[in-house]
Amino acid sequence: MLRKALAHIEAKHVKKDVPDFRTGDTVRVHTKIKEGDKERIQVFEGVVIAYRRGAARSMFTVRKMSYGVGVERMFPVHSPRLDRIEVVSRGDVRRSRLYYLRELQGKAARVQQEEGAVESAVASAVPAEPASPEGT
Repeated sequence: MLRKALAHIEAKHVKKDVPDFRTGDTVRVHTKIKEGDKERIQVFEGVVIAYRRGAARSMFTVRKMSYGVGVERMFPVHSPRLDRIEVVSRGDVRRSRLYYLRELQGKAARVQQEEGAVESAVASAVPAEPASPEGT
C-alpha cells in the first residue's frame, strides 16, 4: 500500500525529456543557479562516472578537471534545477562505476570514445524535422 502511494507521488515528478546517456559518456549539464532575485544557467561539462537509476530518485555523478583539480558533482536526473542535459560524446567503457579515474592523471584519465558515436549522439539530441512537400 505504502509502496504504491510512493510510486504514484514519484510518477508526478519524473521528467519525460531525459536523453539516453550512460556511464563513460561526456555530458554537458545546464543547471539553473539563483543569485539574489536573478536566475541564470551554469554549464558543467564532464564524464559521467556513476549513474544510479531508480524512477524519480535516479542520480548521476559528473567529473571534470578544473585548473588541475578534479571536481565532481552529483545531479538528480529529475530535478527542477536542471535545465537540460546534452550528450557531447559516447564513451566506450565496460564498467558501471568509473571511480578509478580519480587516481589517474593526464592522458591516462581519458575515456575511449565509441566509433561513430558522436554523430548518433548529436542526431538523438536534435529531433528530426517532418518532411514538407516541395513547392508549397
